[in-house]
This record gives sequence, C-alpha cells and structure tokens, in this order.
Amino acid sequence: MTSPIERLAAALADRYLLERELGQGGMATVYLAHDLKHDRKVALKVLKPELAAVIGAERFVVEIKTTAALQHPHILPLFDSGTATVKGHGSRVTGPDGGKDLDDAETRDPRPETFLYYVMPYIEGETLRDKLNRETQLAIDDAVRITTDVADALDYAHRHGVIHRDIKPENILLHDGRPMVADFGIALALSAAAGGRMTETGMSLGTPHYMSPEQATAEKELTGRSDIYSLGSVLYEMLTGQPPHLGGSAQQIIMKIIAEPVQPVTALRRSVPPNVAAAVAKAVEKLPADRFGSAAEFAKALVDPGFGSQVAGGGHHAPAAMRSRHWRTWTGAAAIVALAVLVGRWSVRAGAATPIVARFTISMDSGRFVASAPVNALALSPDGQTLAYVGRNATSTQAQLYTRQLDELQSHPVSGTEGASYPVFSPDGHRLSYIGPGGVFIADVPLTSSTSTPIATGVVQALSTEVWLDNSTLVAANDRGGLITLSLAGKAMTVAEPDRKAGEQNLYPQAALPDGRTVLVIPSHGIGVVGPVVAIDTRTGRRTPILDGPVNSVWYAAGYLLWGEPSGVLRGARFDVDHLKLIGTTVAIAESVEQEIGAGAQAAVSSSGSLVYVPEQPLALVLEDRSGKQQILAEGHRFHSPRFSPDGNRLALDFTQQGSRSVWTFDLRQRTLSRLSFDDDGHDPVWTRDGKWVAYEHNGGIWRRRSDGSGDADSVYTGPGVEQVLEFAPDGSMVGAALGSRASFVLVHLSADTKKIQPLVSDDYDVESGTLSPDGRWMAYLSDETGRAEVYVQPFPSGAK
Repeated sequence: MTSPIERLAAALADRYLLERELGQGGMATVYLAHDLKHDRKVALKVLKPELAAVIGAERFVVEIKTTAALQHPHILPLFDSGTATVKGHGSRVTGPDGGKDLDDAETRDPRPETFLYYVMPYIEGETLRDKLNRETQLAIDDAVRITTDVADALDYAHRHGVIHRDIKPENILLHDGRPMVADFGIALALSAAAGGRMTETGMSLGTPHYMSPEQATAEKELTGRSDIYSLGSVLYEMLTGQPPHLGGSAQQIIMKIIAEPVQPVTALRRSVPPNVAAAVAKAVEKLPADRFGSAAEFAKALVDPGFGSQVAGGGHHAPAAMRSRHWRTWTGAAAIVALAVLVGRWSVRAGAATPIVARFTISMDSGRFVASAPVNALALSPDGQTLAYVGRNATSTQAQLYTRQLDELQSHPVSGTEGASYPVFSPDGHRLSYIGPGGVFIADVPLTSSTSTPIATGVVQALSTEVWLDNSTLVAANDRGGLITLSLAGKAMTVAEPDRKAGEQNLYPQAALPDGRTVLVIPSHGIGVVGPVVAIDTRTGRRTPILDGPVNSVWYAAGYLLWGEPSGVLRGARFDVDHLKLIGTTVAIAESVEQEIGAGAQAAVSSSGSLVYVPEQPLALVLEDRSGKQQILAEGHRFHSPRFSPDGNRLALDFTQQGSRSVWTFDLRQRTLSRLSFDDDGHDPVWTRDGKWVAYEHNGGIWRRRSDGSGDADSVYTGPGVEQVLEFAPDGSMVGAALGSRASFVLVHLSADTKKIQPLVSDDYDVESGTLSPDGRWMAYLSDETGRAEVYVQPFPSGAK
C-alpha cells in the first residue's frame, strides 16, 4: 500500500524530491521539496483531490499562466506548475469491521490519479498569521508598513488585470520582515478553471473573515476594490487583534459582513492615528464605490496625517451640517467618552419623508466625563436634542448633572444636583427626574439653576431606575424591592411586590408604555439589574412575560422595543403594545456598549427614535509590582478576571469581542494571547494547582480545557445555576462554584462518574468572592449577613464556621 504523498513523490521523482509536509490550507497541501534541476528548496503546493477533480488539469495549467507573468518585489513568484498522474495506485481492502485484511493482498485501483500542483520559492520566515498568533496586535508602524507594501503589490497586479481574491494573513509571508504575497492569482485561476462550479467541491474561495461583501454574496465579477476590502480587514486585525467581524460559524460571519457595520478600530485601540482609522474605515465600506479607487490610494492615505479630517471618528461620514468640524472621540486620561448614535426615526408617519440614519460621535468636554460609578448616567430628551448626563469636573470628586444641546459644543453644569444618578426626562420634556441623596428629585427644564425639588425621600431602592408613567406620575422601586408609584406631590403607593418564592429580590422599572398604566420591569434575583422582562399593570398588578433574558436595560419608543444585554449588545424589534409581544425580526442596534456592574447599559433612548450610548472603553492589562511600578502588557480589550498560573508565567483571563465573551491565556514572557474557549460564553477562569487545566463558567455550568490549548473542552458540571467558578482544591479533586445570583457555595467532586455536589456555604445572605488559603485548609469569602459586606473564614472543606 502506498500513501498519497508516496505516490506523488514517485510521480515527481525526476523533477522534485519531496522532503516533508509543511502544512495544509483550504485549497492545497504544502510540501517542502528540492528542485533537482536548479538545486534549490521550493514550496510545492498540491491542490486537494476533490478540488482537482472538479477543475481538470488542462484548464488549470492554462489559467495559472497569468500568475507567472507577475514580477514584483512583494509578490511571491510562480516557479512552475503542472500535473502529475499515477496510472494505478494501491489500496488495501479491509474487512467489514475495519480490522484484518480480507486476503492480506494489496489491490490496484485501475483509475488514474491526477495531482495538480504549483511551485513557489521556499521562504525562510513566517506568515503574518504566525506573527499574529504570537503577538495578537502589531505595532502601528509595523502594521502600516506591511499594509502599504502589500497595497503596492496589489496595485501592480490590478493594473495588470489580476485580482488576488484571497488576501488573508496566511497568504502574506514575512521574509526578514518584508511582506510577500503568496498564491497571487491562484483563486482566479481556480475559479476560471472550474467554470463557476466551485460549489461542487464544498469549498469556497476566500476566507470568510476577510471576504468582501461582494464575495460573500457570490458576485461573479470582482474588481480590485474587493482586494482592498480584504487588505483593510487584515490591517484591522493587525491593529486590534481581531478581524472586523466575528461569529460562531462561516454563515454568521458572512451575514455580518453583508449587513453589519464595522466597529471603528479606535474603539478597540484608541492609540491608532486618526488618518489610519479613517483609511481603514474607508477600505472596509460595504459598497465598493465607497472604498478607495485603487490600492495605491489606500497606501497613500495610511501615511497622510491629514487624511480623513472630514470624517467622523466612528468611521462614518458626518452629516453635511457637521462636516466642517472634525468630530472625534475624546480620549483624555481616565475619561469615559459618550458616543451619540442617531439611529433615526423607528417609525414613519403617513406622508412623512423617510428619514436618514445618521451616526456621529460627541466629544465630551475636556476635564469632564460620564461618571464611572455603577449608576445609569445618561438621559435623552423626547425630541432627541438635549443630552443630560452624570459627570464631574477635574477639581471635584462629587458627581452632578450636566446638560448639552446637540447643536452646542459645551456642556452646562446643573447646580444643586450633586450626588445625582439615573436622570430621566418626563414625556413632555418639561421636567427631569433623578435619584439624589435620599430619594427622587425633580428639576424643571430648562435646567439653569438649583430648582430641584425632592418628591420622595427614604423610600427608594438605591439602584432603582425611576420611570415616568405620565407627566405627573413616576414609578420606582422602594427600599424593599417592590414597585411603587410616586405623584409629583410625593404620594407613594405600592403596586407590585417581588415574587419571593421564585427568588426575586427587586423589581426594577425600565420603561413606560403609551397607555399610561403599564411599565416594563426587570425582576432581579440579586442586587444587580439583570433578569427577564415583564410588563406590569400598575393598576391591577397583572404580569405579562416579554423577554426571557438575561436583560439589563429596556426602552420603548415609537412602536419599537430596545433592550440591552450583559454582553454589551443592544437589540431591538417591533413591539405590539396592545398584545404586549414582540413582532418581526430582532436586530442588533449596537455592540460593545459600556456596562456598569449592577446598573445595566450606559445608554438612553428618546421617544423620537434617537439613541445615545457610551462605547465600552478597552482597558489595558497592567502588571504592577510591589513598588507601584506599572507595566502595560496588552491593550485593545476590556480584560476581566485575570488569574496568575501557579508558576507565575501566565495569566488566565476573559474579555468580550463583539458580544462574544471567551477565555484566553496570556504568556507573560512572550507577551502573547492564546484563546482557550470557543463557545461564545466563557468567563471567570481559574487554574488547577498544577497549572495543567483552566476551568471557567459557560452557560451556567463548569467547563475546563488543558491550559496549553490541546484537546477539546469538556464539561465538569452541567447547570444551570453557576455564576462563577471559584477555585480548585489542592489535590484537584474538587472545584468550588457559586450558584445563583444570591450565591451559595458548593464543591463539585470531579472524580465521581456522576459529579457529586456538596454544599459549602449556603444561607439567606449574599455571599461572593470565595478563595482558598495556599495550604487549602481555609476558605475566605464575603457575606452581608450583618447588613454590610464583611470577610468570613471557615475551615475547608467542612462547612463549620
């Protein structure tokens, strides 16, 4: 019996000596070979058999000649191409059980076997993919240099009528740091040779992450602007550590490429210069006509500091009234920046013109920023023209309200509103309510002086969001977690109570419906505002389920429901207010929205259909030694829950990418990130004591994977109910977990065939942050048993305090 490589080696023995396999891609297997005629090492690429069967040998050889004519310093040349045919090849026949041979005889397959191959120089170095796998993000200068060199190669090829069609990090080789584009024109040759029959192979030309929208929609005629989109996507990944669109499958990625806007690179890496960010945004525009006219123009823009000064910081062209200004996101030290997204009218009145959807950035005043405390900090007037927010100036630690008209450049402090949170405009826009020290306060609009009046004190829950039921009545949560109505005269009336039997702790009002009596509420099982959504009739107390959750914010406007998820995604759908149900398709409105723990999304919606939100600010991963010296390890993501490995050389952590939270390890010596979880919901990782495994929470259960990334993830405990994985016992036989929003601690025994659950700390109080002593004999945790958070210590693993 001979293997495919042995048969190929025999067929090419007079010209090439195959040494070893270098790797496999989507279309070909690559071998290191020795060119006998020229005495040199070469990379010999052999098309996959299923692809070769569809294409046919003669047509492939004819089409690939186009590539051989390309001569450019950043294009890897084509040395040779051809076919190798084996007239008959051996195969061994086995029994029905796949075991012993039927007759121990080698049979011959009489059908010829044809290999299609092409030969390129063997480059000592690495691919851009290898470099990205090691470094995740590149220095900005290096990323721009690589891109401009590749753009120069693309421009040369495009002027010679050749489109690459498969620009991706795997096809960019780095030889002494100099990029060389491989497989140039191969995709075109394959497509032409196949005569449009590529789908018969089950393989697609173009890697999903870097496909242009026109490739994703299978347009037959592609221009050089498709390559520009792909190169822009590669630069995006070099700068941010991820492609423009992510998804759990190729289909999800393709749908995002077609339908969803690309998040600005500055949202993931704020140090990217404005001209580079603007050039990337233009390169990855959906419509080819909106991209650069040539790869040379793209390269020029990347090195032109003045490029894009007329473009809004979010990568979208500013409305005509604003193009005279350079609108950008303010990135001052320690600031949280408000990004205003005008999503236009969500419903159109009869006879009204269809409105445009405008998106633009509001640069916050220097020295002022939206408060980072766990409070909802934004409000938008019903007409969408006035923004109110919680902020503080550079000389004060006390937060207060500020207002700003969208046609103004400055914000205005509202005196007498110190300690304010949760601002909300009344339906007619004449008043602004907020939660202040001790209760609910009302201020008249325009907000020019200290006109605030308390209407309720001592009865409002600290994390409540008050909601205007109509222009004279508000709804809030009282200090017992129940739902109350408040009149402007201060009269309070309880209208609903939490379902204690179902584990509800608080009812958080979110939005009122047009009938003046129904309010949308999040019943929470813990302190934080997260849970399902129900509609509660404030006159009868009747409940109607709306969304299963988890949801942390809800708004209603003009026939639409908008809600926020803990992942940072805002979604919307049409809403039937008469029957209290969603109708139509749910769509993602925005991603990477700032989430304050316990308080929901930092966003506000006007009744006219405008949305303002705070974009999630990537946080640097910083290592601080005992002397206080800090060292930035990585940037571009909002990192969570870093844990040192037992040997101190790695970190386990998690962060969110476009709504998908996953677990990674960070090598402190090589400064590289490696992804461990690919299940779209992994967080709070912990190490085993030997450093061989990392466990994490996923879908309410506990999963683990080898820390070197080998093997598949496996389930340790299937929930639902796990909020957090705590820590492994010293011998690795047990792992701690926090169950439920009002957590109880349990031990999961790993050695038993059926995972045994042992209660560890379980009572009627909130417990959190459990940890073990180094010797594994004691457990420490936080509990509010006395009415305030205190540290408790008990023996481990027994439950006695």
